[in-house]
Amino acid sequence: MNLESTVQAEIAIVTDSTADIPSALTEELGIHVVPNVIMIQNQSFEDGIDITREEFYERLVTTKSISTGTASSGKYEEKFDLLLGKGSRHVLSIHAASLLSGIFNAASLAARSFGDRVTVVDSRQLSLGLGFQVLAAAEDAIRGAPLDNILSHLEDVSRRVRLIAMLDTLEYVRRSGRVSWARARIGELLKIKPFIELKNGHVLSLGEARTTQKGITRLKDLLLALGPVERLAVLHTNAEDQARQFLASLPITPPDSFLVNVTTVIGTHTGPNGIGFTVVLP
Repeated sequence: MNLESTVQAEIAIVTDSTADIPSALTEELGIHVVPNVIMIQNQSFEDGIDITREEFYERLVTTKSISTGTASSGKYEEKFDLLLGKGSRHVLSIHAASLLSGIFNAASLAARSFGDRVTVVDSRQLSLGLGFQVLAAAEDAIRGAPLDNILSHLEDVSRRVRLIAMLDTLEYVRRSGRVSWARARIGELLKIKPFIELKNGHVLSLGEARTTQKGITRLKDLLLALGPVERLAVLHTNAEDQARQFLASLPITPPDSFLVNVTTVIGTHTGPNGIGFTVVLP
């Protein structure tokens, strides 16, 4: 997959692959994506380049020796240097929540070499919670908006983003160390489907459902309770059929709504067969 864009704007937009933006949109809007890294049995893969997400989730079920990593600060430094060298006046680099990942720190370290020509932003989100912020910035940049206006718009979108998901199991969360062995074992025994929300970089518990079908009904209720939305993405971890059914069941959706098979870096810690949504509220 080609993650490189051919569009060149005065303010270049950079993000990482946790943004989950479909490649057609990154190319159309001139968004430059730096892939994160997955280690499977001591072999390194760049997300979306060396391994597809479908291949990754198949291996996740059978392989316990999987870990995640960020691109090095050197990779970001090379990207910033390339974009500035090609004529961009400024680089705006927007990344996954710093409380959950080292990506923001890697990009910030790289930015030091470029003074005030590079700005790095902590989205305080993941997946399309980050991606919708990046899309807003890229659309502004194409229109020629000044940096201060783009940053103000980013903060506004960040306040209006909601990301809620239902996981299929607690096992992968247990592996990541976010819950205790006992909590995970109880969850597996009772077949609990945990609900989570990502807010300001924190993973919050929204309770559980006893079955997948009850969980999907509750997920739909949570989405509809938010009222009209500007943007919608249905997220899944290799559960496309279920995600398509969920999207089709919604009474009204924005015209540019889409499905996303969530990035490998997030999927490593949440596991397969999860489903959720990201919206931008009016």
